[in-house]
Formats: sequence, C-alpha cells, structure tokens
Amino acid sequence: MSRNEAILTPELPQTATILSSLGQAAFVWDLASDVIVWSDHVGAVFPDVPLPQLCNGTEFGKLIEPERGVRSEAMRQVAPLHGVDGTPYRIEYGVRTHSAAPLIWVEETGCWFAGPDGRPARAQGIVRINNERHARDEQLLKLSRHDPLTGELNRTHLLATLAEVIEESQRFRFACAFMLIGIDHLARINDAFGFDVADGVVLEVAQRIRARLRGGDTLGRFSGNKFGLILKNCTMDDMTVAAERFLAAVRDEVVPTKSGPVAVTVTIGAVSVPRHARSVEEAVNRAHETLDSAKRRRIGSFSTWRPNVERDAQRKVNIRVTDEIVTALNERRIVTAFEPVVHADTRQTAFYECLVRMRQDDGRAVLAPDIVPVAERLGLIRLVDHRILELVVAELASAPDVTLSLNISPETTMDPDWWASIESMMRAHPGVAERLIVEITETVEIQDIDDLRGFVTRLKDLGSRIAIDDFGAGHTSFRNLRKLGVDIVKIDGAFVQNLARSADDRAFVQTLVELARRLQIKTVAEWVQDDSSVTLLRDWGCDYIQGRLIGLASIEKPWVASRAVLPAAS
Repeated sequence: MSRNEAILTPELPQTATILSSLGQAAFVWDLASDVIVWSDHVGAVFPDVPLPQLCNGTEFGKLIEPERGVRSEAMRQVAPLHGVDGTPYRIEYGVRTHSAAPLIWVEETGCWFAGPDGRPARAQGIVRINNERHARDEQLLKLSRHDPLTGELNRTHLLATLAEVIEESQRFRFACAFMLIGIDHLARINDAFGFDVADGVVLEVAQRIRARLRGGDTLGRFSGNKFGLILKNCTMDDMTVAAERFLAAVRDEVVPTKSGPVAVTVTIGAVSVPRHARSVEEAVNRAHETLDSAKRRRIGSFSTWRPNVERDAQRKVNIRVTDEIVTALNERRIVTAFEPVVHADTRQTAFYECLVRMRQDDGRAVLAPDIVPVAERLGLIRLVDHRILELVVAELASAPDVTLSLNISPETTMDPDWWASIESMMRAHPGVAERLIVEITETVEIQDIDDLRGFVTRLKDLGSRIAIDDFGAGHTSFRNLRKLGVDIVKIDGAFVQNLARSADDRAFVQTLVELARRLQIKTVAEWVQDDSSVTLLRDWGCDYIQGRLIGLASIEKPWVASRAVLPAAS
C-alpha cells in the first residue's frame, strides 16, 4: 500500500459513515495494479455490485455506460499538474449491474497523480449517486424536444427528423411520405367547451394516431391543431391505406372529455418524398397546400399532392405580377382610370368610378382584373388601396365640380391605417368628403356586418356616401343594406348585360330596383350594353347606368376635356 493510501485508509471508517449517509463513497485507485480501495459502506452506494468487481478498475468499467473507458479518458484529456494536490477531474456516467437492472447515474469527482513518466498513476476521489439531477436534465432535454401536451416531437425536431429522412431517402432511393393531419373545427371546440377540453381532444387524437403507427414512423405536433407524420418506406398506395387508417381511428369513436363525448374528425394532406418534395420546405408547403385543398373540398378527407401544370403556371404569374405591382407602387405607376356613371333618364354624368390601372414600361395600362385579384390573394391590396385613395383625393381637391367613387377591398374596411389616412386627408382638404363615394364589394362576410357598419358610419359622418358594389353576386340581404345605411346599390353586371334576352334577369333586376327604391337607396346598373336595356332600367326606376354603351374607363380625365371647350371668361 502506498503512503497516500496509508494516510487515507485510517480516516476512512469515520469519513465513510458520513459519506454513506449522503449516498457517497470515497476511493483510491492504483492504475498500475488496477486495484481500487473503497471506503466502508460502499455497498450502500452500489448495493447490487459484488465487492470484487468494485475493487478492480477493469471489472468496474464493464458496468459503466455509455463508454467503459470514461474514467481513464478523463485523466488523459488534461495535462498533469505537478504537486501534492494532483490534477482535478469530474465526470458523469451510468452504472448497470445487469441488462435488466435500472441505470444508476454516478457523479465522480477527484484528482489524479502522475507517475515518473507523466502518465496517470493513481487517482482518489468521491462518487455519489446523481439520479435526481440526471432525471431532471433528461426531463429538460425531453421538454426541449417534445410537445409538453402530447409528448410527441415538437415542430423544430419534427422538421429536423424530416430533413434527415429526405436526405436518407435520396441517398438510398426509397419512398417516404410526409403527412399533415389537421383536427377539424378545433376552434369551435375551444369556444364551446373551453381550452382544457380542446387540449384533451388534441391529446386523444395524438394517442389514436400513435397507436396505429409502424415502427420507424415519426409523429410530431406541427402546430396547435395539426400533427406532422413521417412514414418511411411508404409508396403512394401505402400512403392512401395509412391515411384511411388514421381517419377511421379518429372518426369512428367519439372522444370522451370531462364535458361529455365530442365527435371529432381530421383531414389529411400528404406528399410523397422525395418524389414530389426534395426539401423540408417543399414537403411542408405541399402537404399544407394539399391539406387546405382537402378541407375546402370535404372535411374529414384525405388528399395527396400531385403535379399540376395550371397551378404551377398560375404561381409563376403570381410571382411575376407581385413583383410588377410592388415595383409599380414604388415607381408611382399605379394610376386611376375613370368610367362615367350617368343618370338613367338624362344620360348626364353623375360621377366617375375610379378603377385601378398599372402603367407598363411600354406605356400600356394593365386592367384592374389583372391586378386586384392577385393583389388580394397575396396581401398587397392594402398598399394598392392606399395609393388609389391618395390619387382620388388629389383629383377631388383639384377638380371641385367632380364626384368620384373609390373601390376598396373587404380587407381594407378593417385596416386602421387606411382609416387614419382618409381622416387626415379629409381634414387637409375640406369639401372633398362630400364628393367621395366609397364602394365596398358585396362579398364582405355577413359575420363582419357589425364591424362594417362602424366603418360605414364613420365615413358617412365625414360626409361621404357608401355604395355596395356587385350587389346580387354575394350574400348581402336588403335587411343588411338597411342596417348598414348604404346610399347606393350597384347591381352586378352579370344580371344586367342580358336584360333584353333573359326574362329571369329582367325579373331579378326589376325586383332589386323596386326594393331599393322602397328603402330610398339609389341604384346603379353596371355593364349596360344596349339602348333597350336602358329603356327597361329607366322605366323600372333605376337611377344610374354605366357600361360599354355609356363609355369605358379611360386614364384621361374627362372633366378636363369638357372644360377645354367652354368659352373663355369675358
């Protein structure tokens, strides 16, 4: 026994009792002989390990996980410190007595001393059981990787796994699938029963899907009401079979909750990997797109992404037009065209409707039907509406005898910035508001009628008039017209253009005009094509007409031309 061992050993019995009560044991390890001398009561720390195995470094190493040589490696990683205090080290490892035994996590803290050759010759220190801390660390790691409600992978690690699977499938040429599973109407369950019930539904759906997975499949929570699912070695046919299995698992039995049973369905969108998606972004976008499409078609269904030439061509158009709209806004090439609206009886101009145009580099003007739908789909309509408002107010300020109507999208009616802009402009240009008509498309959702009424009221308080555009094409009722207090109804041109040839259209339009007249709402007939239609509309009491017969929109200002022919003042 070495001198240091002799110094340590006589003190061990007293020290051992204290260490044992703390779940710790002291040791001295002679690396040359591989003998480990432990303090008394080491059996209380390692109750199931035979003492001979504890007292031999190699045999003790056989119990260590994940790497047997972790203790020796710890001493080789740091240059030795010469002196009586030795070189400190600290390591953690697991000890398992046999394959069926639980893993015991151990923290070992000590010092090692170098021999004449500079290599570790002896070590001494303390080991202590550290299961609680390790369990806490494991829990923190799990929480960083898993959704706390369902215990499934969170979105970050789901997508990381998807990236690995896509790379692997490309390298080894096998088919996989990525699915997005959306819980239908989860927001309604939230509203009807509360978030705790909705959370119970999410958890139950996750468990039902999990119960029907194969080994090697990966499930994760993609968002609040969606799960992502990675299916390895999955052909297109396998994908359909699996999807039907998941749909039935959720649909066939009600979900029990503390508020009672709840009927739940899911809708699934999927994409084949790497056949139709060679990156995480492609897989997620295409699965999401397919899920949305499936929900629009039929709730509780399954759809898989397939190439679509028309869709891809439209996306290229969207990208091109988006760039053109943004560039045109920046370069002030978004302009207005003016289409006359005349009195039905006299055909004298009542006002002009301002329509969106975009000047091209070659001087041509792109029509509104080519701009507005794309701008609405891609979230650019607010910018367009703001620019048109500026142009219209500027025209009204410069032409005091002109009345103009301005179209705005439904989204703009809820835009506080647009409202702030128009209030500011009205204050800066007194008298302009009374000559402004704001047209709101009739496709505004009925559930927004109260918010829309507040918007209309504020505009009318400024002195402007309100028109409902394309009336008859959507779902606004005359009851809502009266509730909103609109001034003008513009009858959708689809019902007007064939008045002379369609008895159904004549009956519909005549009824609209009569009802509007009883409510003291002015009417405008759009898309008027011929004189016979004008006669019918005038006889029914329609107030205004516009369309090809009257004159199409022009970026030239008609009122400027009319002033030019007036005699000069004497």
